[in-house]
This record gives sequence, C-alpha cells and structure tokens, in this order.
Amino acid sequence: MAAWDDGYWWSKDGLRLHYRDYPADEGAGLPIICIPGLTRNARDFAAVADRLAGRHRVILVELRGRGESAYAKDPMTYVPLTYLQDVQALLDHLALDRFILFGTSLGGILSMLIAATHVGPVAGVLLNDVGPALDPAGLARIRTYVGKSTSYPTWLHAARALAEGQAIAYPDYSLEQWLDMAKRLCRLTPAGRVVYDYDMAIAEPFKMPGGEAGVDLWPALAALAGIPGLLVRGELSDILSAATADRMVAELPLLERIDLPRIGHAPTLFEPESAAAIDRLLARIAAA
Repeated sequence: MAAWDDGYWWSKDGLRLHYRDYPADEGAGLPIICIPGLTRNARDFAAVADRLAGRHRVILVELRGRGESAYAKDPMTYVPLTYLQDVQALLDHLALDRFILFGTSLGGILSMLIAATHVGPVAGVLLNDVGPALDPAGLARIRTYVGKSTSYPTWLHAARALAEGQAIAYPDYSLEQWLDMAKRLCRLTPAGRVVYDYDMAIAEPFKMPGGEAGVDLWPALAALAGIPGLLVRGELSDILSAATADRMVAELPLLERIDLPRIGHAPTLFEPESAAAIDRLLARIAAA
C-alpha cells in the first residue's frame, strides 16, 4: 500500500474539504486527479493510486459530503456546478500547470465540465462508465437507494446488503469482493455500526429532474477533442449505453474505448483490462 498525505482545501462557502495526496518520484509523469462517483469517496481510487503512485502524483478528491470532507449546510449545493466550483478551488490550491483527470460516474461528468473550462491544463482524461447522456433506467435504480440511511451490525452484514442491492452490476462477485466494496463505501461509527460514508442529503437534488447533471454535456465532451482519452464501460451498464459510447468515440478520435464483460455500473478500474488500458493512456499522454 502506497503512502499518502492528507490534504485539505476550502470551498467558496466555507467548507473544509479533503483529498489524499500520493507523492511522485523525481521525473514522474503528470499529476492525476481522481474524482469519484455520487456515493463514493477517496477509497474508491486507493487501489489505482497504489499502483500508479511514484510514477505519478495521484490526488484522490473527496467531494463535499463524502468521507472526511465537511457536510454542506444547504443540501441544494450537492449539485455538479457546485462540485465544479469546489474542484476549481482545489486546482487553484494545488497550482498545477497540467494534469490528467480520472472520473467515475459523477466524477466523469465533472471531468468533462473541468475540461470545458480548463482546456489548456487538461492533458488527458479517463471517463469511467459515464458520458454526456445518462440512461434513465440506471438513474431510476440509483434513486431507489441513494440517501437511505441504513446501518449494519457488522461488515459482513453490509457486504451482504450490497450484494443483494447491486448484484445486477457485479453478478460474478465473491463475498470477499463484496466485503472489499463495503469497506470502500462505508465507515465504522463510534458506536460500532457500519454506515455509508456520505451525507444522506446528497440525494435531495439528485432526486429532482435534471439533478444528475443540470447542463447539456455534449458541448463539454467536445472540449476533450485533441486530448488523449480512455472510456471504460461496463458491458452491463445501465448508466452508459452502448449507443452513447459509440457516439462518444465517433466524436473523439483520441478516445480509446474498452467494454468490460460481466460488469455493470461502475467498473473498479483495477480490473486487469482497465489497468492495461490505463497504462496505454498514460503512455499516449507522455508521448504527446
């Protein structure tokens, strides 16, 4: 497991936000900024950072209301445009000349928006199971569970609950893999209960029509033209349709696409196929 430092920055509305900072060796490649999905936190990218740290500086973002980042007083700030402002404040804090973006689901939406507003500094992008158009079926499924406050007496109970609720996305997962997912998504309370590691209020704007993005993302995708990219799609995904992925690749000639069999929303990015594709992406960015 690679070592990291805890970093903090402040949002415009006064929230103390957290990131993990994995250092790079001398002469390393460009920094990689990893932005997780709706209910995820920095631990979701820990295995990716463990593999790439040293070769790159890897920064794992925790959006407001997740992990060690502060919870917002106003739940209506849990929207992509506010998250974008928060990440822009982090970029100012880090003062990076150029960087690579890895974004899962909501993090991929933010990556497209960042590219649309910071075209110069973005050297490459990975979009994990997300595109400018989101499948309504997947959004409806996510709305059935996000924001529901639940606790479990043990990690095993949490893992079994995840297996019951998300077997459609990971039909071949073992109990060990469900336990690993539980420890990425959940935390242990002082009372010894296992709970999801995010503010349940993040669901309030998401459950409103248009709450998942709020803007037309196809123009934002176009900002990635000329930038090496990778699109990772779960073959069983109910968020990123094959048709949307086809259009994305047609519009972005530098976007490599991989489809992972027997996986839905969203791939972990530490599947062997994902790891190999990430290495190809980083090599293309270095060559460019």
